[in-house]
Amino acid sequence: MAHKWRGGARALSVEGMIELRDLTKRYGEKTAVDGLSFTVRPGIVTGFLGPNGAGKSTTMRMVLGLDTPTHGSVRIDGEPYNHMREPLHSIGALLEAKGVHPGRTAYNHLLCMAQSNGIPERRVGEVLEMVGLQDVARKRPKGFSLGMGQRLGIAGALLGDPRILMFDEPVNGLDPEGIHWIRTLMQHLAREGRTVFVSSHLMSEMAQTAQHLVVIGQGRLLADTTMSQFIAENSRTRVRIRTPEPERMQDVLVAEGLRPVAGHEGSLEVEGGDAARIGELAASHGLVLHELSPQRASLEEAFMRLTAQSVEYHAFAPSDGPDSGGPAGPGGPGEPGGQAPQPGGPAAPPGRPSQPAWGQSWKKGRER
Repeated sequence: MAHKWRGGARALSVEGMIELRDLTKRYGEKTAVDGLSFTVRPGIVTGFLGPNGAGKSTTMRMVLGLDTPTHGSVRIDGEPYNHMREPLHSIGALLEAKGVHPGRTAYNHLLCMAQSNGIPERRVGEVLEMVGLQDVARKRPKGFSLGMGQRLGIAGALLGDPRILMFDEPVNGLDPEGIHWIRTLMQHLAREGRTVFVSSHLMSEMAQTAQHLVVIGQGRLLADTTMSQFIAENSRTRVRIRTPEPERMQDVLVAEGLRPVAGHEGSLEVEGGDAARIGELAASHGLVLHELSPQRASLEEAFMRLTAQSVEYHAFAPSDGPDSGGPAGPGGPGEPGGQAPQPGGPAAPPGRPSQPAWGQSWKKGRER
């Protein structure tokens, strides 16, 4: 298929989509991806989220034909990746930034990719300048920092000026300027009408970048929705109130059937309350308000709530003991069936063996 280049950019003529239908991948008895079906559409940045071991990388590898599905299919512009004659014109991807021949310079690495897909050599210089590596173009990537390796991988993804971009942890190793740059780049590409599919564990960054989310856990689809809907459906909203008369305010709220609880710095918090209605109640009772603000959950809170049962690897945080003031998790103090912390360390989660206090094991070893 012939491609027309205009000033280093190929005109976008066909909207690109990634379509997964009942995609499944098994390794022996382990199912890494289990019947995934969703579509990644153009014009928006779609975030791909899931805990470690959820199957995100395996899914992306199957999109690029690097792993063969056990069942189901994945299509790029209506055909499998391995049916494309010059795939870099349709989809560019960053999966492993260090996947570079150590003996080639950055320029020659990209030149080999360009020649294999019928891309003009001048495009190599353009993408190196775009990612800020023009000054190290003739150096070997084996001496590159992690951030520089990421930039080279992104240059490779952009090389064919594709309709579809797919990035796995693109901000890994980048400094704040680099993170801002790749975020801006992905949003710009989406505004051009391209399809941008990005996986990341940095929830705060994803919240600023993506407009749509696909969330998986243990290989299964958990959510396929907009960012705003995802947060609204998987979190609890609350209203924070600060007043010089918190006791009176609490009595008014309780009389209305609301259940205020103590918040930070003497505030009250009402879960599921309506800020406008609470303001009207305060006014009707002559109560002065210093703050009346809806508190919305972050993407991280919503993600943790949805995927709590899908986390494959659990770690235990250190604790200073019963008076550390840390929040109690499910099954912890204050929860039905929760266990109080035992002297010397936190209680073990239900069904798990008790853990020694932080540092206790090696201290005992030294005492011996």
